[in-house]
Amino acid sequence: MATVKLTNVKKVYGKKVVAVDDFNLEIADKEFVVFVGPSGCGKSTTLRMIAGLEEITEGEIEIDGVVVNDLQPKDRDIAMVFQNYALYPHLTVFENMAFSLRLKKMPQDEVYARVTQAAEILGITELLLRKPRELSGGQRQRVAIGRAMVRDSKVFLMDEPLSNLDAKLRNQMRAEIILLRQKIDTTFVYVTHDQTEAMTLGDRIVIMKDGFIQQVGTPTEVFDMPDNLFVAEFIGAPKMNTFEARLNRMNDRYFVDVCNTRIEVSGEKGLELSRKKVASKKIILGVRPEHVTLSHANDPQAIPCKVEVNEMMGSEIYLHVITPDGEKPVIRVQTIQLDQEQRASLAYGKTIYITFEGKAMHFFDADTTKNLLA
Repeated sequence: MATVKLTNVKKVYGKKVVAVDDFNLEIADKEFVVFVGPSGCGKSTTLRMIAGLEEITEGEIEIDGVVVNDLQPKDRDIAMVFQNYALYPHLTVFENMAFSLRLKKMPQDEVYARVTQAAEILGITELLLRKPRELSGGQRQRVAIGRAMVRDSKVFLMDEPLSNLDAKLRNQMRAEIILLRQKIDTTFVYVTHDQTEAMTLGDRIVIMKDGFIQQVGTPTEVFDMPDNLFVAEFIGAPKMNTFEARLNRMNDRYFVDVCNTRIEVSGEKGLELSRKKVASKKIILGVRPEHVTLSHANDPQAIPCKVEVNEMMGSEIYLHVITPDGEKPVIRVQTIQLDQEQRASLAYGKTIYITFEGKAMHFFDADTTKNLLA
């Protein structure tokens, strides 16, 4: 087990292309940290710099207190699982998992013990004599994880290990990685573009964009208090609704003017705005689809909308609506709460009324996109 520390790390390709810039992060012993962000944000490059597969342009990387900038990957005591599995097709599962141990000239009985123990943990004991071509995608991924496990390394690196699997298998493997983490209890650094994986797997999430860290926090922190509009829209599915709005301060009470409607900011969010003495200003208002509330025509804080799309998802409905001034929010409605008449009232072309509670609102500066309460 080990800590990992990155200090002012930068990666430049050629002379102009900056892939990662000013990256600072400390990963605690036995912590599971997930790097997440859109394609090209620098998350895999950062992982490969930790592994030693990419040279860093500036800064320092420490593993267990030792600066590893000039160490070869084999000398960093890390294990890595790649996106494409990288199994040797001519070797059996056992031999694939044992390969790195044999290179170290480990005694045969210890090789056997480590491989069989890892296979038992991963539930692939019956596959040890098969070749990779005889395995499913999920089984190949378990073998790739097992090959990394047997090395008993200080740090476990995983680069989008589930991206080649179908949705059902991804869900299953995600649960298995959670169980695996509990069994082997080591330091994990995991890269994904899937925010669902990040939210379910990570102790902390590092959200990246264009080579820079946007926010580091627990899943709850980045969901409940995103630092900026990018994080707010990236975390959550469907993504957060945003509206052009104005925040108005009146005698230490706050109101949001949005879609030709005035809504009071009540509760803790209103108190926090007051404590920070936030001035009246143009803002971007954010409200997550699951936090939009269906209302009625007589509610003075309700916004009339017309249903454009009704997506039946089983346990819930995604309503795509349009407001009088052209905003197009999405609303998640639980179907268990609806009778047949209510479902019919949410059909295409129907007019519905929506509102949001103060605690559901997020306030972003219209110019900087920073969260006013973060």
